[in-house]
Amino acid sequence: MPLSKDPLGGGSNADGSLSSEYCSHCYRKGAFTEPNITAEEMMKLVEGKLRSMHFPGFLARRFARDVPTLRRWRGKGATQAARPRASELQPRA
Repeated sequence: MPLSKDPLGGGSNADGSLSSEYCSHCYRKGAFTEPNITAEEMMKLVEGKLRSMHFPGFLARRFARDVPTLRRWRGKGATQAARPRASELQPRA
């Protein structure tokens, strides 16, 4: 989700500050809300949500295909569960 569209302005880091990387649906209090979801599962979730919002199928698929490029899944196969590294859970300076 674009952070500019996030009703809370983004997810929250452990120290309560806003995350500049993850939305409030995915990241709260410094942790992922669904820590074991795979990139593939998230792509399906995103596509389904966009379709429910009446986005055309081609656009829903286009936006969903960017999910594996997020730092959370970068360098992992689409079917591997995301395992956040300690550096990902720390607030950014």
